[in-house]
Amino acid sequence: MASVGAKLSPLIPPPEPSAAESSAAATVDDHAVGSALFARRAILVFIDLACIWGAALLAIVIRFQLRIRDHWTLETHAAFLVLYSALIVLSCNAHRLYAASVFRTGRQESLAIVRAIGFASIVLATFIYITGSKMISRFVIALTMVLSLLAIGGLRYLRRRKAENAAADGFTCRNVLIVGTGLTAQALRQYLDDHRWLGYVPAGFIAADLDAPHPDAEVLGDVRDIPAVSRSRFIDEIIVTTANRNAAKTAITEARACGLGVRVIPDLYDGLAWGAPVEYVGQFPTICLSQKQIPAFALMLKRALDVTAAAAGLLLLTPLLAAVALAVRLDSPGPVFYTSDRVGRKGRVFGCHKFRTMVANADDLRARLQHLNERDGVLFKISNDPRITRVGRFLRKYSLDELPQLWNVIRGDMSLVGPRPPLAAEVKQYEIDHLRRLDVLPGITGLWQVEARTNPSFASYIALDLEYVERWNVLLDLRILLKTAAVVVAGTGN
Repeated sequence: MASVGAKLSPLIPPPEPSAAESSAAATVDDHAVGSALFARRAILVFIDLACIWGAALLAIVIRFQLRIRDHWTLETHAAFLVLYSALIVLSCNAHRLYAASVFRTGRQESLAIVRAIGFASIVLATFIYITGSKMISRFVIALTMVLSLLAIGGLRYLRRRKAENAAADGFTCRNVLIVGTGLTAQALRQYLDDHRWLGYVPAGFIAADLDAPHPDAEVLGDVRDIPAVSRSRFIDEIIVTTANRNAAKTAITEARACGLGVRVIPDLYDGLAWGAPVEYVGQFPTICLSQKQIPAFALMLKRALDVTAAAAGLLLLTPLLAAVALAVRLDSPGPVFYTSDRVGRKGRVFGCHKFRTMVANADDLRARLQHLNERDGVLFKISNDPRITRVGRFLRKYSLDELPQLWNVIRGDMSLVGPRPPLAAEVKQYEIDHLRRLDVLPGITGLWQVEARTNPSFASYIALDLEYVERWNVLLDLRILLKTAAVVVAGTGN
């Protein structure tokens, strides 16, 4: 494995030194944490601005009934829009609606939004009254205020509701390990279970005492087991609650080496990290010692590309999809589509769709053909598989059987580019390090498909997938998509 992984793919730039290698494990990465907080705040501001501008434009259209002909009317209301949006953002900031360190219930947040927008509206109305301006419609102001309130409040409500389902969907949640088993740890665990909308899903406890037995099933190990547990449970960060400073330092070191976010309860570690930002996890204040870096904008761009391309593909390829479905139906008895349970991001199981290319009882026949397997390790592949139908062989040659997975992309189960989704039986045979390929959404195509599709080596298969996970960027996805087109035209599938 090491020899395969050491040779990087031509599509992937040489690796840069990791944060764990370039900084001491005991120092606080203030710049990384500050950047993450700034990015999150900027996204919230951008969303609010979009809500305000949309509300104002809708109000102007309703008031003037799409008959805005005079430049002065449009320019005046445009200036009003800029002023009003700035007042609302400043007012929201004054009410700390963009601060991660403030915890509010849904009702408290709604009241804060009402006060912020109401205050901004009063300031604007006062300004208009003092200046005596009569060019701005009072109806537009009132309607913009109401629509902005509904839009901003509604989106925040939907965000909370989405976070409530984080444990179920496996995407928006942050899986956490709680270091310590004392009263604080137990209270934190119960609180997170009762407030799922916070988006934190506790996977279990890590014991601070290295020698004490741990009969509790929720105690997953001690601080030395953090690397293995974090990989097998898809952990995003740890929260340290133990008063054992030596165990806390060991946990922080192990977590940083694994690239995990780290939080500690400030009352227990007074002076451990002066100047580190304090954030609230619900009602629990925590010191954020390091933040797992998530390229939020790049991931949003990737998702936008996925949805746009997949929707366009399904629309434009409708005649081809219908023709393939008819051919599959006429070629052999059985359903047109084949759906198998696959393991996706963070171990989430989903139904992966394909056009059926084998006989209807292909899964039952696999055990009889195991001795003909041409791949090593976990993979199973036979070049002249007798289960494949005539139409199925053509579909596989040009990868047409995978077109229905565009629907999986739209649903959010898959991406256009990523590691192929494995079967649950394959994942059970993975080593701990192999699970890193499940840190990202699986894809219709990937690095292995365009560079080593016919390579029978499982080590090469895993190495290329792990390289993709570690070096991912949007440009790499575009390169793989372009190379995929050449591979499909060449008809190298089987």
